[in-house]
Amino acid sequence: QVQLVESGGGLVQAGDSLRLSCATSGLAFSEYAMGWFRQAPGKEREFVAAINRSGGSTYYVDSVKGRFTVSRDNAQNTVHLRMNSLKPEDTAVYYCAAKLSLYSTYGGLYHYWGQGTQVTVSS
Repeated sequence: QVQLVESGGGLVQAGDSLRLSCATSGLAFSEYAMGWFRQAPGKEREFVAAINRSGGSTYYVDSVKGRFTVSRDNAQNTVHLRMNSLKPEDTAVYYCAAKLSLYSTYGGLYHYWGQGTQVTVSS
């Protein structure tokens, strides 16, 4: 059974940092590109960041470039999202997702999803 479990969310102030983690099990982790998505109340799910299978290539939505960093540890089957200089508009439920082979900004192509972790940034 494949499981993706996010952790690390919380309530922080604008300018603070958080590190989200996504622990996976039940899949050949190194065969999957990993993505982070978020969904704010009343809004559609949005792509945030992705990382390829080896960790050598990453991609970010413009609004988080320079502030967020995605990384992975294939030995630990885990992907992380370091979020610096958080803004109130970053408030959302953050989801990790796994996609065979190449990453994508389109969530519909991802095969597995976690349950999400809430990030709330106060002004």
